[in-house]
Amino acid sequence: MVDLAYVIAGSEATGGAGLQADLKTFQELGVYGVGTVTCIVSFDPANAWAHRFVPVDPQVIADQIEAATAAHPLDVVKIGMLGTPATIDVVAQALGRQQWRHVVLDPVLICKGQEPGAALDTDTALREKVLPLATVVTPNLFEASVLAGLDSIASEADLIEAARRIHALGPQYVVVKGGVELPGDEAIDVLYDGEQATVFKAAKVGDERVSGAGCTLAAAITAELAKGAGIEDAVEFAKEFVTAGIEGRLAANTPFDSVWQGAYVEQLALDEG
Repeated sequence: MVDLAYVIAGSEATGGAGLQADLKTFQELGVYGVGTVTCIVSFDPANAWAHRFVPVDPQVIADQIEAATAAHPLDVVKIGMLGTPATIDVVAQALGRQQWRHVVLDPVLICKGQEPGAALDTDTALREKVLPLATVVTPNLFEASVLAGLDSIASEADLIEAARRIHALGPQYVVVKGGVELPGDEAIDVLYDGEQATVFKAAKVGDERVSGAGCTLAAAITAELAKGAGIEDAVEFAKEFVTAGIEGRLAANTPFDSVWQGAYVEQLALDEG
């Protein structure tokens, strides 16, 4: 029997993040992926690779969700970029129509192609309508500081405090990602379950952010949960998987590199060989 995982997220035209990264991650981890597109994000190569953001019509999103959930017995879903309050309404309504074994929320709060006021409205809607439905939420430093109401996050203790505050907003588990922006030589992630904080560490791979790292981590957690893993095991594996992807990252004509989701399996093959 093939395990299924569903993703509701934006399309990112270079292939480095968003729905494209999610589906590649699912495939690498032996999970059949089904996807619904919420918005289209492309970078403008003629304008310093700035974001161009186009939302998908809410009815089209609703139609995609209807088709996906009618075709397959989906009960594990990753939520990525939603983009507008109208999209959030549609997705929240869809989540409420059935029981989900796991909802993994990667809370993409702001896209640079949005107007600041629209972005704020989207942040508020996401916090109120989707965050409380999440089994796991996976904010990066910026997203965690906004959701937790902290001016900054600069230490492991800050990560834990942010996770505690976000947990109080409703999700069952919180994974706060330190990434390259947290001071120090280690990439630190914290998993908080409402009582205990578990800290995961790995040596940083360079000092620059790599496109798709956050998407890939959340997608790997989703895939492992779909296969029946527990939360802590899923997070621990996802960190190993995304670290390998960052080490094997793909360079392009963009000013940023992208995670290569195939690097983990390639490394396993080399080790076994």
